[in-house]
Amino acid sequence: MSDYYVYVYIDPRNFEEFYLGKGQGSRKNAHLFDNSDSKKSKRIKEIQKADLQPIIRVIASKLSEHDALLIEKTLLWKLGKQLTNVSSGHYSDKFRPHNTLHTQISGFDFQNGIYYFNVGESPDRNWEDFRCYDYISAGHGVRWRDAILGFESGDVFAAYLKGHGFVGIGRIEERAKPMREALYKGQPLVTQDLTSEGAKSDLDSDELSEYVCSVTWIASVPRSEAKWEKNSGLFTTTHVRASLDNQPDTIEFLNEEFGVDLWELVL
Repeated sequence: MSDYYVYVYIDPRNFEEFYLGKGQGSRKNAHLFDNSDSKKSKRIKEIQKADLQPIIRVIASKLSEHDALLIEKTLLWKLGKQLTNVSSGHYSDKFRPHNTLHTQISGFDFQNGIYYFNVGESPDRNWEDFRCYDYISAGHGVRWRDAILGFESGDVFAAYLKGHGFVGIGRIEERAKPMREALYKGQPLVTQDLTSEGAKSDLDSDELSEYVCSVTWIASVPRSEAKWEKNSGLFTTTHVRASLDNQPDTIEFLNEEFGVDLWELVL
């Protein structure tokens, strides 16, 4: 079917485009009879109170529904807050979020992400184990398991150790897997001399096991040499994993302290 079109409503008082839509047949005229409380309806009523009518123009025609939706979303993204549209439209995940042109965004400007990783030391995990055996881990619960499963091969992360600061920059080599399946230099990780013996508990449980990502350490330091600057606004969170896309000050700090270029590492 190629009978879809994309249309625009224009305010005749200032020739400002204020609504975009897609449809078939007489759909473009339906908004004239909308009695809702929406911004679009209020704008139309204001125009009509001035003894005028919105200018309605089809700007693309003879389209498939797929193409009409894509064109609609493209224009919605471009015009943004100028419009009274409430919905962001279909394909919204294909378009860069507004107000982010000042920074680079994973999935748009580069394929992999730059992340914060919370070491979260406990009987189940230890920073020196991570450094020695080239891995990071989280788990012993679905919430923490799912957080580390969000890492993709090639993602770059900054490891943070609570009470100390940032202790390493690493690259994910493999997506997280249960501790029982993790290897170090071809040998089961569970057979290594780990300080965190708790990491070896619940090995047969997919929900309660510790989950492990093999990593390459680009730079790392012992906890006594952790990188931190008080009252500087550096990003931290209690979450296991968080994006650093919108944390330019923290990225600049990490670049300087560890002698890396995080943007280059993920390009």
